[in-house]
Amino acid sequence: MRRAGLLAVALLGFASVARADGGAPDAGPGNVEHPSCVEHLPSGKNRPKMTEKFPDHALSGHAVPLVVEVEHGKGETVLPHGFRLHEGGDDERALAGAGFALPDPDGGAGPSVAVKTDGERATTTVTLNLVPLPRKPGRNDMTLPPLPVSIARASGELVTVCTKPHEIRVEDPIANTPDPKPKPNPDARRQREVWTLARDLTIATLIALAVGALVAWLIGRFLRREKPLPPPPPPRDPWVVAMEELHDLRHAGLIERERFVEHYDRVSHIVRKYLGDRYRYDGLESTTRESLSVLRRVVPPITVLEEIEAFMRHADLVKFARLTPSADECETALSRGEEIVSRTIPPMAVPKPGAPS
Repeated sequence: MRRAGLLAVALLGFASVARADGGAPDAGPGNVEHPSCVEHLPSGKNRPKMTEKFPDHALSGHAVPLVVEVEHGKGETVLPHGFRLHEGGDDERALAGAGFALPDPDGGAGPSVAVKTDGERATTTVTLNLVPLPRKPGRNDMTLPPLPVSIARASGELVTVCTKPHEIRVEDPIANTPDPKPKPNPDARRQREVWTLARDLTIATLIALAVGALVAWLIGRFLRREKPLPPPPPPRDPWVVAMEELHDLRHAGLIERERFVEHYDRVSHIVRKYLGDRYRYDGLESTTRESLSVLRRVVPPITVLEEIEAFMRHADLVKFARLTPSADECETALSRGEEIVSRTIPPMAVPKPGAPS
């Protein structure tokens, strides 16, 4: 165990409030000052309800628990920064001067925090084990000084409240034992150490197995490798693909089944994809404004640019304004799509009369 001079107030996140100039903190409205703790409450805010439990009898050198229950809002956190030590602070000196110490947290007797939520309210239970170490033998009446508890509000503001002083009567563990004898040391704990040779052999074996498996996989892949495939055929001209898709759409029977919106959307999809492939831009991902901006810069100018603009803007109405086209409008859109494709085919791609197709 360490005395308070080593471990200070670790009620976690327990924090003292001091002015930046090093002077005494300003209590302010609703704030309470103690020699070991300064309460800090925001102006106009009520003090959180806090319940404390501390034994009134204990044995010297034996840990006694201080249990603090804090009721607060669901969005608030008690001890937000965990357990901290404040070496050289007023809280540390006050705790050490009162004859109390905190056990080493690594020894299994460190502070604990438990949170229970009920609707919009929560209750946080903080348990701090303290060890009374009176300076004189025999019976001693001691006082645990107030300790600070920090609470982080949902707004990020930090609130500090203090526990109450607690009186406790401390007895010597051997006060009622006549002629006490020293007790032997406790049994040694089982120690474990790393068997470095076995560890290194295991790691080397695993690495060798992994490398062997990788080599075997590479050899098998090499033996099963396929012969290079012939190059794919050259891509088809976009106008040929577009005319085929429009031809298939014309015979899909969507208009007869009164699926007008789907028919119109497919015509728009085919035309936009064709224009993107024809003039080398992403026709499907570009907006109407972006598409027209590209098409207006084409040299030589596109002769059916006005028809393209009218087609795209009407397609936007159907898609975004929830406009349901009629059967005649669907037929017209299909015809306009075929006309746009046919009138934007490069002159060199149009077969001459009498030429083999």
